[in-house]
Amino acid sequence: MTTYKEAGVDVEAGEETVDRIRSSVQDTFTPGVLADIGAFGSLFEPDLEGMDAPVLVSSIDGVGTKLKVASRAGRYDTVGQDLVNHCVNDVAACGARPLYFLDYYGVGTLEPDTAEAVVGGFATACDENECALVGGEIAEMPDVYGEGDFDLVGTVVGLVDKGKIVTGEEVGPGDVLLGLPSTGIHTNGYTLARSVLFDAYTVNDYPSELGGRSVGEALLRVHRSYLRPIRSLVESGLAKGLAHITGGGLPNNLGRVVPEGSTAVVDYDAWDRPSIFSLIQELGDVPEADMRQTFNLGVGLVAVVRADDAADAVGQLKSIGESPIRIGRIEAAAESS
Repeated sequence: MTTYKEAGVDVEAGEETVDRIRSSVQDTFTPGVLADIGAFGSLFEPDLEGMDAPVLVSSIDGVGTKLKVASRAGRYDTVGQDLVNHCVNDVAACGARPLYFLDYYGVGTLEPDTAEAVVGGFATACDENECALVGGEIAEMPDVYGEGDFDLVGTVVGLVDKGKIVTGEEVGPGDVLLGLPSTGIHTNGYTLARSVLFDAYTVNDYPSELGGRSVGEALLRVHRSYLRPIRSLVESGLAKGLAHITGGGLPNNLGRVVPEGSTAVVDYDAWDRPSIFSLIQELGDVPEADMRQTFNLGVGLVAVVRADDAADAVGQLKSIGESPIRIGRIEAAAESS
């Protein structure tokens, strides 16, 4: 006789995990949440007051191989925050406010302590973004995920009035690029970062270049949320375009909000790169082009504003504790022959 547990799936561990996370999940509930965790579907009643044409905005993403760093370090309380903040930034860049978040947590062997830390990270970030954690899936699949392996995927749904969607359609020559600092690598480029750094260091090593942080601490710094500065710019009508700098770096992500006929010109000397990027480039002899196409290089969000509005935008961002940097401009694209 073979039981489900002997086959590799521990139902009791799953029930224990749900019991552990219940209170932290419930703490994220906003007035729109109509069902507790455990229901077959998550119910949410949005507040549409004051909206002329409400539009739902959704995004789905993962944390990538940053999970491998978490496993090496034995630290799981940050990757859940990374996932929520990444997804929130994506819908916020369209002008939306996040309403609710759902997650998928797939694992080879379910460890309630680890799951509690991961979901605790979801709850922390959802609370900070005023976004409800309304449900999720914890899947224990030993035939899919190896020992110690796990995967995270998240979906966020937000809401924006149709007339206030930030599309970048009106971006054009003469506009200014304002960058907001990242907290480090965020959630993209970890395959390259791990390949380079773990050839030379362990997660517990303290390279002098990292200013007192271990390799693990530097790599696991939380992908920050830009919701507050984005809302500040959107509500004041100062943002013509917003780019969340994720995979593809500044070139690819700016290309998503700059219309045909224009191009973004970035001055990469306008800011000091965080030391983690310099260390990766020097250790791995990584070409500058690869660095720019892989990492955010210290700028996690770019707002495109009118030249005449640049001073106001900088002042507004500074008033809420941000440190915006003028990193470039929009020019007319060169005509191809």
